[in-house]
Parts: sequence; C-alpha cells; structure tokens
Amino acid sequence: MTDSSALDAEDRKIVTLARSARARNGVPEGAAVRDETGRTYVAGTVALESLRLSALRTAVAMAVASGARSLEAAAVVSGAEEVPAEDLAAVRDLGGAGTPVHLAGPDGQLRRTVSAT
Repeated sequence: MTDSSALDAEDRKIVTLARSARARNGVPEGAAVRDETGRTYVAGTVALESLRLSALRTAVAMAVASGARSLEAAAVVSGAEEVPAEDLAAVRDLGGAGTPVHLAGPDGQLRRTVSAT
C-alpha cells in the first residue's frame, strides 16, 4: 500500500473528491480528473439500463464536454485492484500517455499510481 501523503496537495484533493462522489452517490466507484487549467470534474459510476460508464470515463467525458484540452491527473476510488484498460485509454485520449492515474481504496488510501499508457 502506498501512503497518500506522498501525493501533492492537488492530487490528494482529487482523491478526496473521488472518494466523496463514491460515498455520496452510493456507487461502486468515484473518480475525479484535473484539467490543464486546474478545474476538476467529479463523477460516479453510471449504471443505467441503456448506458454503463465507469466513474473515470464519466469524469473524462465531463471534462471533454466542458472544453478541457488536456488532463494533468486523474484519481479513482474503487474496490478494484487495477484500473481497467478502457479507463486508462480514455485518460490517455485526453491527457496523453504520461498522465498519472491514482487508484485509491474505499478508505482513501492510495494503492498505486499508474500512467495512462
């Protein structure tokens, strides 16, 4: 397990926002992304009969819809041990291959940071 205090203040903030979205909405995942201007976009899992999106893909879509041109960082709070390849691809599409994606558990403890490669 990685210590969340190793993250800078802005990355801790998006982990906290992702955790809050998960808890507030009672969904399996919460996510937050930060764009090139410092704006954040927060989302939870979307599970409709006709539409299913992970929290991270939803947050990326919100950023794109709001005019973001790139991403500085992303965070996911989930019970999963890995960030799915489809989620990393969405981050890579907007942020580039080197964009860090922080994965934290439901308790907010950072599990790992991966690049959106």
